[in-house]
Amino acid sequence: STDKGLMSYKYHLSMGTKRPRDDEEEELKTRRKQAGARERNRYREEEGVAVEEADDDKKKLLQRIDREGEEEEEEDEPLDESSVKKMILTFEKRSYKNQELRIKFPDNPEKFMESELDLNDIIQEMHVVATMPDLYHLLVELNAVQSLLGLLGHDNTDILTFLLLELTDIDTLHESEEGAEVLIDALVDGQVAALLVQNLERLDESVKEEADGVHNTLAIVENMAEFRPEMCTEAAQQGLMQWLLKRLKAKMPFDANKLYCSEVLAILLQDNDDNRELLGELDGIDVLLQQLSVFKRHNPGTAEEQEMMENLFDSLCSCLMLSSNRERFLKGEGLQLMNLMLREKKISRSSALKVLDHAMIGPEGTDNCHKFVDILGLRTIFPLFMKSPKKIKKVGTTEKEHEGKISPGTGENRMEICKRIACCSCLYPCAYSWTLICFQDMVRRGEIIDDDIEDEFYLRRLDAGLFVLQHICYIMAEICNASVPQIRQRVHQILNMRGSSIKIVRHIIKEYAENIGDGKNQEFQENEQKRILELLENF
Repeated sequence: STDKGLMSYKYHLSMGTKRPRDDEEEELKTRRKQAGARERNRYREEEGVAVEEADDDKKKLLQRIDREGEEEEEEDEPLDESSVKKMILTFEKRSYKNQELRIKFPDNPEKFMESELDLNDIIQEMHVVATMPDLYHLLVELNAVQSLLGLLGHDNTDILTFLLLELTDIDTLHESEEGAEVLIDALVDGQVAALLVQNLERLDESVKEEADGVHNTLAIVENMAEFRPEMCTEAAQQGLMQWLLKRLKAKMPFDANKLYCSEVLAILLQDNDDNRELLGELDGIDVLLQQLSVFKRHNPGTAEEQEMMENLFDSLCSCLMLSSNRERFLKGEGLQLMNLMLREKKISRSSALKVLDHAMIGPEGTDNCHKFVDILGLRTIFPLFMKSPKKIKKVGTTEKEHEGKISPGTGENRMEICKRIACCSCLYPCAYSWTLICFQDMVRRGEIIDDDIEDEFYLRRLDAGLFVLQHICYIMAEICNASVPQIRQRVHQILNMRGSSIKIVRHIIKEYAENIGDGKNQEFQENEQKRILELLENF
C-alpha cells in the first residue's frame, strides 16, 4: 500500500493538477497587481533614499561653499599680525586633527579625508605669509615651523615643499634679515636637512608630482645654503651628500633633477674641506669620474647636459684641493681619463686641463706629476701648448687661459718649446700693464697705498695676464738650468729679437717667488722661494 501511495504521489507531481482556465487568468492578474505594487513601493523607497542622499550632498556642498566664501572674505581683509596669528593657529588645529584621525583610522582613508582637505586648504592660505618675512617670527613663536617639518613625512608632501620653497626664497629672505635669521635658525634646529633627505628617499620620480617635489626640495637646500653657507656642512653630514651621489649615478635618463643635483653638489663642496673629505670617504671621486667618462668621446647633447658636465668638473676640481682626494684621484685612474679627454678634442678638453692643474699643483701633487709622465701625458700636453686651439668650443675659455693651464717641463723637442715660451713671455706684459699704470698713477697723486690696496692691484694684475706670464718665465728659468747651453743661448736670442730682456724676466720671477704659497705649508713655501731664487742665479 505504501508503494501504491508513493507511485500515486509521483504521478500527480508529473502530470500536475488542472484548474479551470478562468481561475488561472484571475490568479495571474492578482500576481501581476501584487508585483506591481511591490515594485512601486521599492521605487518610492529608493527614490526617497536617493533624495535624502542628494540633500545631504547638497547641504555639504553648500556648507563648503559658505566656508570658502567666508575664507575669501577673510582673505580680502588686509593681513596684519593678528590675522596671520589666526591663520597659523587654524593650521595648528587642522594639522593636529588630521594627525589624530590618521592614527585612529590608519586603514580607512575615508575617515580622515575631510581633515586632509581642510589641512590642504589652510596650507594653501599660508603661502601669503611668504610675502611678509618680517612676520616669520610668528611661525616660530607659535610652533608652526615644527608642525610643518613634522608634515614632511606626510603622503602629500609636494604642497608642503612648495610652501617651504616660497618661505625660503632668497629674495624674500633678504627683504627682512631679522625675520629670515629666525626662520632659518628654527629650520636648522629642527633638522630640516635630515627630514628633507628622508622625504627624498621615498619619492618616486617616475610620478610627475613627486619629481617636482624632488626639484622643490633641492631648491630649498640651495636657498638656505645661499643665505647661510655654513649649513652646507650639516646638510651633507645629515645624508644629503650620500643621496646626491646615489642620484647622480642612478641609471636614469638625463633630466632637470640630475642637472640640479650636480649644481647642489658643487655648492656643498665650495670652500668646504669637511664636505670634500666626506665625498672622498663616500667614494665620490669614483662617482664623479664615472659620470664624466661619458663625455670622453661624446659631446653633451644639450646645453643643460653641458652645464651638468661643467658642474661635475667643478666639483672634482674642488675636491682635489684636498690632498687626500688627490691620492684617491690617482688610484681611480683619473689622470688616464683626463689624458684621453685631451686627445679626443671634445668640449670636455678644456675642463680636463683644469682638473689636471688642480691634481698636480703643489707638493701634494708630486705623485700625480710622476704618474702623468709615466702614462706619456707630455705627448698629449705639449702639442696643446705649442699651438692652442683657434676655436675653443666652451664659451668663456680664452687662448690665454688655455696656455695658463699647461706647464711643460723637460721632454722632447726642447728647442721648439723654449722658443714658444720665449715668444709668449714677450706677448703677455701688455695684457696686464694697464693695472700697473693705474697703480703708478695713484702713487703719483699721493694717495695712501695700504696693504689691502696693494694686494687688490696685485690680484687684478694676476687676472689680467700676470699669472700666466709668471709661470711662463718660471718654466723658462727651469729649462735654462737644464745644463744645455744651446737652450739658454736660444732663449736670450729670442728675447732680444722680441724687444724684451733677461732683466724683465728676472723681475717677474722674483715677484712670483715673493708671493708664492697659500700659507698652509710655511716650510714648503720657504723652500720653494729659495729654490726659485737659485734658478735666477744661473739664468
